[in-house]
Amino acid sequence: MLNHAAEPHMHRELSTVKSKLKLHGFNNLTKTLSFNIYDICYAETPEDQQAYVQYIDEEYDAERLTQILTDVVDIIGANILNIARQDYDPQGASVTILISEQPVTPTDSQIEESPGPLPETILAHLDKSHITVHTYPEIHPVSGIATFRVDIDVSTCGVISPLKALNYLIHQFDSDIVTVDYRVRGFTRDVEGKKHFIDHEINSIQNYLSDDTQDAYQMTDVNVYQENLFHTKMLLKDFELDNYLFGDATSNLTAEQRKEVEARVRHEMLEIFYARNMPN
Repeated sequence: MLNHAAEPHMHRELSTVKSKLKLHGFNNLTKTLSFNIYDICYAETPEDQQAYVQYIDEEYDAERLTQILTDVVDIIGANILNIARQDYDPQGASVTILISEQPVTPTDSQIEESPGPLPETILAHLDKSHITVHTYPEIHPVSGIATFRVDIDVSTCGVISPLKALNYLIHQFDSDIVTVDYRVRGFTRDVEGKKHFIDHEINSIQNYLSDDTQDAYQMTDVNVYQENLFHTKMLLKDFELDNYLFGDATSNLTAEQRKEVEARVRHEMLEIFYARNMPN
């Protein structure tokens, strides 16, 4: 089902679990948030192109990514069991944090379909499992277009949805394009033995985004409600070319060159957003 925004009038026949419902044992639902963040820019010379890759590699090294994920652990109220992190040669980094699971009493705000905390207000607590992040700096040697991709997965077990960490993570990166997938897997039982395949209402991932984020992005949903699969694509609305130029050489671009570079950057962004090659 394709929709461009949440539709409040839509009613779905989903078996839901109230926050007060007594379960038989632990809540066995697994909720996984997976998303890609893309930062696009243009570098004119080979030297500036290499400098961009170096800049990204230093700005988002394993140490910085570990701090970001540690903040997420604070958001979801987990305990860190193990951290595995690695910087790669020539570029890129990965971090995986294994986190402990222990019972927490959810508040209404942690269950309802509403935005999670922003970076300056880390308040929420969720159930736990693991968090991973991988970076992929890449640059086209001919066109000068540089694409920095961050892949993040937040997987939790139990009552709370990891969607509450989405706002914080989007605000930690320069996010030109964001693709978000959310899936609820497995089932849990109530004391009468009835299976529940989802335990919270969700109409759209968009409803978990703050107002400023919703205003800043063009967004499209592709949701399969009956399978508890939700997908949202986000493309930054405002485009100011100077925000996409890297290196001193770009300050000397002629008006005609700037027009050509803008077309290249926009083309790159649209191809990523629509996930297909498009004619120039």
